[in-house]
Amino acid sequence: MSVGEGISKWEIAGTVSEETGVGRSMEGFSSGQHCQSGETLAELQSFESGTPSTSPLDWETDDDNEEGPKPSELYGKYTWRVEKFSELKKRELCSNQFEVGGHKWCILIYPQGCYVCHHLSLFLCVANHEKLLPGWSHLAQFTIAVVNKDPKKSKCFDTLHRFQKNEHDWGWKKIMDLTIMPDGFIDADTLIIKAQVQVIRERSERPFRCLDCQYRRELVPVYLTNVERNYWRFLEEKRSKLGKLMYDKASFRTFWLGIDQNARHQMSREKIDVILKAVVKHFFIEKEITSTFVMDSLYSGLKALKDHTMCKKGRLKLLEAEEMPAPMVRVEKDMFVLVDDVLLLLERAAMDLLPPKDEKGPQNRTKDGNSGEDFNKDSIQCDERRLTELGHRTVEIFVLAHIFSNKIEVAYEEAVALKKQEELIREEEESWLAESEQKAKRGAAKKEKKSQKTRF
Repeated sequence: MSVGEGISKWEIAGTVSEETGVGRSMEGFSSGQHCQSGETLAELQSFESGTPSTSPLDWETDDDNEEGPKPSELYGKYTWRVEKFSELKKRELCSNQFEVGGHKWCILIYPQGCYVCHHLSLFLCVANHEKLLPGWSHLAQFTIAVVNKDPKKSKCFDTLHRFQKNEHDWGWKKIMDLTIMPDGFIDADTLIIKAQVQVIRERSERPFRCLDCQYRRELVPVYLTNVERNYWRFLEEKRSKLGKLMYDKASFRTFWLGIDQNARHQMSREKIDVILKAVVKHFFIEKEITSTFVMDSLYSGLKALKDHTMCKKGRLKLLEAEEMPAPMVRVEKDMFVLVDDVLLLLERAAMDLLPPKDEKGPQNRTKDGNSGEDFNKDSIQCDERRLTELGHRTVEIFVLAHIFSNKIEVAYEEAVALKKQEELIREEEESWLAESEQKAKRGAAKKEKKSQKTRF
């Protein structure tokens, strides 16, 4: 399958499989193309000249309170000019090594294809992989741009892969049909390949920043629709589950109002670390490239939730206080606490409208008469505000669903089971009493009948 025959990531993005990247030893092809216009490539080029970012403040900063390298320190780029391309005789050609995230990398190309015909094959490799220790493993997201002299025709591809000693290379066997390469990709007999590599510092205990802000800025328009789709599926699923309680609202209300206030207070809270571990486990799927954007979104949404709780208006750059919906959750030291009575929150979760979908997808965005610079700045801020909004809402719904499912619903079901058991016992007692009364009546009748026979 050639690039032209593949599915563009303007249409679908997500699972990292043989559709978005393969190792050299694997059978399969790739179609991970995400850039049909020159805008992404232009941004890639601007990174080399140090163009200032226009992203909002909360998206510009890494986790200031965390030890270890930040995403910006684990990100790097490299340009490889393959000269005299038509004279290449070697089956494979390797670039010079470059360092990103404390590791050495290189780009490997097969000018006539790697076990395929009439295609250029390209892979990102861990350099000196034979020296890696057993158990060495790092997750990385990377983008490869094959440059055309007409920027609008340049092709970009990206994927996510866990590099290991036995899986030290990843890329595309059919990244480009050789027949189209003379159409601007080979200029002055030179092929230009640009790479961006982001090593991911994973965390299991809470949402974490994955991407350098400039790298994310480039890719957010590509993946936003797919990230939204994932969030909508999650939110609709949780809303549906929470909404089912409304069918048994009277019974639940009786149960809830029958509990003393202190018990209700204790059941309406949960430790932050317990919930955030569950959030990461649910949303970070390393086979899905959208996971990195979801993690960044959840991180920013969690930060907005904490800032909103602390009323730090000066830091609410992405979601101004007046734009935020009434909160469902607040932070108290090491606890998430439901801000209102659970009956009202469940009703809100079941009935409230979700954040509206972004109907203006990346493939049909226009500049609407604005200058390119203004459009890019506005669209970037709009996209990242949208991700924060989705992350904020998702954290709140996750907290509500977790507390409800693991505490309140359990107590409610136990109460319902206990009530049924009490009713069964009461019915058995009533049945026993009724049977006893019948026996007593029958005994009295027999005794009376016997007494009458004795008199006669």
